[in-house]
Amino acid sequence: MRSTGPQGRPAGGGEGTRAVRAGLPEPVRHEPTLPGPVFAAHYHLPGEPTGPYTYGRDENPTWTLLERAVGELEAPGREGVETLVFASGMAAVSSVLFSQLRAGDAVVLPSDGYQALPLVRAQLEAYGIEVRTAPTGGDAQLDVLDGAGLLWIETPSNPGLDVCDIRRLVEAAHARGARVAVDNTLATPLGQRPLELGADFSVASGTKQLTGHGDILLGYVVGGDAEAMAAVRRWRKIVGAIPGPMEAWLAHRSLATLQLRVDRQSATALAVAEALRGRSEVTGLRYPGLPDDASHMIAARQMRRFGCVVSFTLPTRARADRFLDALRLVDAATSFGGVRSTAERRGRWGGDAVPEGFIRFSVGAEDPEDLAADVLRALDESAD
Repeated sequence: MRSTGPQGRPAGGGEGTRAVRAGLPEPVRHEPTLPGPVFAAHYHLPGEPTGPYTYGRDENPTWTLLERAVGELEAPGREGVETLVFASGMAAVSSVLFSQLRAGDAVVLPSDGYQALPLVRAQLEAYGIEVRTAPTGGDAQLDVLDGAGLLWIETPSNPGLDVCDIRRLVEAAHARGARVAVDNTLATPLGQRPLELGADFSVASGTKQLTGHGDILLGYVVGGDAEAMAAVRRWRKIVGAIPGPMEAWLAHRSLATLQLRVDRQSATALAVAEALRGRSEVTGLRYPGLPDDASHMIAARQMRRFGCVVSFTLPTRARADRFLDALRLVDAATSFGGVRSTAERRGRWGGDAVPEGFIRFSVGAEDPEDLAADVLRALDESAD
């Protein structure tokens, strides 16, 4: 069954209402509001193989409800939009890149994007696809767009939090005959809606803030072009990059609190950023919600919320490590978007063009006053 357009019970006009009701089926007496996960490799299929569910690698009723829900959040009220869920964010990313590009094509990627993109680049080039890169900030990808078949945007960028003008880049790409995919992981559908800004695909890791509890690996692709999405669907079937029904059900369950989490985390992220702004040892502070952030004006035009990630740099690697060790309310972990705050020194992984003391801080759902106080105390205790 293709998850195209709004189906089932109306999700309502407000974002909180939509998040709570998204994807729910029509109510049936004595049945749960959100049906439990369907565990099935095969389905009863007498006669000709027609109907919505034939084999577990193709479709699953639990995916269908989740796909409907994500589509309602990414493109509310828009008909003809299809959503596909995947086993991870990287499965979703790969599905778009490898289904839309052929040998001899060119693709434009952000040079400051998600750390796994260099691995993808190596594979693309092995398949005879030309890969060009440019930074997110300043809409620099425009400079290398001519002749490309696909433009990949990540805004805000991870981990540097630069923002580009999605609508401007989309218009330029379409004028040159290129499709556009936007990685919407950090913003979430409640932060920005790339399809409304003209993008062909909105792609995200549902592992992060969309589900928000750090216990699910998930990805999705949303698009409005039937031919392009058919290719993405075919890629998913070929490689088997499908989520388990339990993960899909947990993800759908988690969407009900999305607005509550995003609002709380965005407000707290701003409070933490404002607290950090007054510290002399902190440099390179970035948060798009800060009025004086380099990306604020563009972000304010296309984003409704500014996300849960704050980035900044401490003077040395040792100082950054001491700071992280001194935090009491923040877990040392990679990833972002969970209800429990996390932080890490990104340079420990290699691959990101960041200083040794660069910190990516993912703000959780703790009380703003408690979290800001913990950050300031850890800065004091980590001083030389």
